[in-house]
Amino acid sequence: MTVLDRHHVHGRSLRGPFAGQSEVLFGMGCFWGAERIFWSLPGVLTTAVGYAGGSMANPGYRDVCSGRTGHAEVVRVLFDASRIALGDLLRRFWEGHDPTQGMRQGNDVGSQYRSLIACADDVCHQAALASRDAYQQRLHDAGFGTISTELLFPLPPFYFAEDEHQQYLSKHPQGYCGLGGTGVGCGLAATATSGNENAQ
Repeated sequence: MTVLDRHHVHGRSLRGPFAGQSEVLFGMGCFWGAERIFWSLPGVLTTAVGYAGGSMANPGYRDVCSGRTGHAEVVRVLFDASRIALGDLLRRFWEGHDPTQGMRQGNDVGSQYRSLIACADDVCHQAALASRDAYQQRLHDAGFGTISTELLFPLPPFYFAEDEHQQYLSKHPQGYCGLGGTGVGCGLAATATSGNENAQ
């Protein structure tokens, strides 16, 4: 996939690597809105959207939308764990969408819109599991159903989406975003470095 290696928001590389970087993939439905949640957080080095969790190498958008690849739309977050806590990223993940909807998110229906966390190391994986279990109790208490989020470890291959999808809502500020949370807090405290995830 030919992708311009320059982030539309802050100008840094989409691919990295960056010194001391950590990596996590989040699937929250349409990746346009999911990427916007993370791209301007202090401590997040860069973001990019793409496809992960399926069986087809180097898929395109039409392939993934066919439902035959097994991939989810995801945002790849490269971050400096000394500047932003993984827990802060997980909080924004859980509160930024409804993880109980299965193969959909709002009006977007299909396996590519499923909820997903993919971790590069066991520390991240264990933190994701613990946060899921804690958030499940909060959702249950609020009358929601069972979390359907897929938790992957080790990190699966990440395939960059087409350039037109990268930082889409920065390029098109009035563009579509179907994400919506449950309104239930997940209980993970915000860190002092947290910024405005909606900054353009």
